[in-house]
Amino acid sequence: MADSPLLDLKSRQQCNSGGLESSVDSGDELPIPQHISISHITCDSFKIGWDLEENSRDRITHYFIDLNKKENAGSNKFKHKDVPTKLVAKAVRLPMTVRGHWFLSPRTQYTLSVQTAAKRPDGDYTVSKWSNSVEFGTADYSSVHLTQLLQKAEALAGRMLPFNVFYRNHQRAYFEEKGPLFSSRDAACSRMLPCVKDDSGSHGSPISGKLEGIFFSCNTEFNTGKPPQDSPYGPYRFQIQADLLFNQNTNLYFGDFYCMYTSYHYVIVVLAPDGSKWDLFCKERLPSLERSSNRFLSCTKMEDGSLHFQHAQDVILEVIFTEPVDLGLGTVTQINGHQLMSLSTTNAKKDPSCKVCNISVGR
Repeated sequence: MADSPLLDLKSRQQCNSGGLESSVDSGDELPIPQHISISHITCDSFKIGWDLEENSRDRITHYFIDLNKKENAGSNKFKHKDVPTKLVAKAVRLPMTVRGHWFLSPRTQYTLSVQTAAKRPDGDYTVSKWSNSVEFGTADYSSVHLTQLLQKAEALAGRMLPFNVFYRNHQRAYFEEKGPLFSSRDAACSRMLPCVKDDSGSHGSPISGKLEGIFFSCNTEFNTGKPPQDSPYGPYRFQIQADLLFNQNTNLYFGDFYCMYTSYHYVIVVLAPDGSKWDLFCKERLPSLERSSNRFLSCTKMEDGSLHFQHAQDVILEVIFTEPVDLGLGTVTQINGHQLMSLSTTNAKKDPSCKVCNISVGR
């Protein structure tokens, strides 16, 4: 089968009152698509082809494609008069590339069936029976999409402020040897251990559910230059000098940009020691950032050999460090502020309507 030009499938428009309405007849003589194959899948497109009986090809003028999220397994094949949301394409050479960010979401499982159709002189259609259903899943954001997201984040980041410690808040039991066992802490409570990144943030982010790391913060209060006393994650705080996690042997990557139906915007960056397992993972999937000259988190080597650190003022940074961290390298203290649970980003869903942090592909 030959390749076809890029094709955008458009929804079949119907009018239920006071307008035109199309109808369809069953056309047993039209061929049913067989052996459907789906390939070249991205977060918002795929290539589709199938086999047809040669002797009926000349009658086919259109393809009807029924595309559903797999979670809607109970939905029936649509009736053309009642559901004007399925996809209609003019018959072209197969395989054809289907693209349309208005109906495809990244990292989502879909079911798909196809009919062939012949448009009659009166404007109505004769259609074949439905093909067998096939399943496929869309992909993560590509490097192109992540670069678009990065550019949006850079536009919001604002000026840089100095800092000198990374910190991580948790409940008291997390830092106690006799407390309950956490999957992100070893049994002896001597180290914090990497955990798999949850599903918070952009749906298409390639780090969710895959990258392992430890979340840290570094934002400071504008008036004091110190970490805030409030936290959504617990009243006990581990602090560690910034140069122990971020230095000339650490690579920096952009991971995500999102908000949660609030005015706050979050940027995820990843710190991975050069040549480590997760450094190689990030190199293949994420935009890399220059240590000393990026808009979010910088590490600059001064003339005296010391390191100077800065963070973006106008976004909340979530820093993922990809290796275990020895608790003996820092200190644990109780903070005096409030536990603001509304600011927690655990499995938080991104606001798909925000014009600041969304790009023109599925959310």
